[in-house]
Amino acid sequence: MYATRGYNVARMERDPNRITLSASDKGSLIGTVTLGLDSERGILADEIFHDHVDAFRARGARLCEITKLAFDPQVKSKAALAALFHTLFIYARYIHGRTDVLIEVNPRHRRFYQTMLGFVDQAELRHNTRVDAPAYLMWLSVEHMAHEIARLGGTSSHAGTERSLYPYFFSSREEEGIANRLIKIG
Repeated sequence: MYATRGYNVARMERDPNRITLSASDKGSLIGTVTLGLDSERGILADEIFHDHVDAFRARGARLCEITKLAFDPQVKSKAALAALFHTLFIYARYIHGRTDVLIEVNPRHRRFYQTMLGFVDQAELRHNTRVDAPAYLMWLSVEHMAHEIARLGGTSSHAGTERSLYPYFFSSREEEGIANRLIKIG
C-alpha cells in the first residue's frame, strides 16, 4: 500500500522491540500496524525528530510509536480499525508499561489522527527520508486513551454525535479479558 502511494518502502529489519498486528476478515488480510517500543536502539521517529523524542525521554516518558498502518481501502470497517488500535493500546499499556505514543504522519492523514484518536502535533513538518515524504510528529498520552476507552469503548451502537474511533473500541470488560489472555501467552 505504501508503494502504491509513491512512498519509498524499505523493508523493516527484524527487531524484538516491534510488534506487528494484523486484522483479517474471513481469512483475508485487511490491515496491519506495527507498535515500536523505545529501547537502547531508539525508535524510528528518532531519525527525523530526535530532538522532540529526547525531550519526551527527559520528562520520563516510556515511549512507543505506531508505524506502518495499512488498511484495505475497500474495507470500510471502523470496528476492525478500532480493534487494531485497541490491541496496540493493550500491548503498550498492560504488557509493556508505556505512557506515551508517538506517530509520524503524512499531512493528508493528520486530521484523521487528531479527530479519531486525539493525537496532538509535536513538531513542524519535516521530510521523512525513510518514506521520502513529508511528516508531522504527533503525540498521544496512553492515559488519555485509557480515559476515552473507559468513557466510550463498546458504545458504537449508540455513539450519538461522537466522531472518534473510541466508541468502536472494546468495552472495559472485553479489554480486561483480552489483556489477561495476552499477558498469559506472553
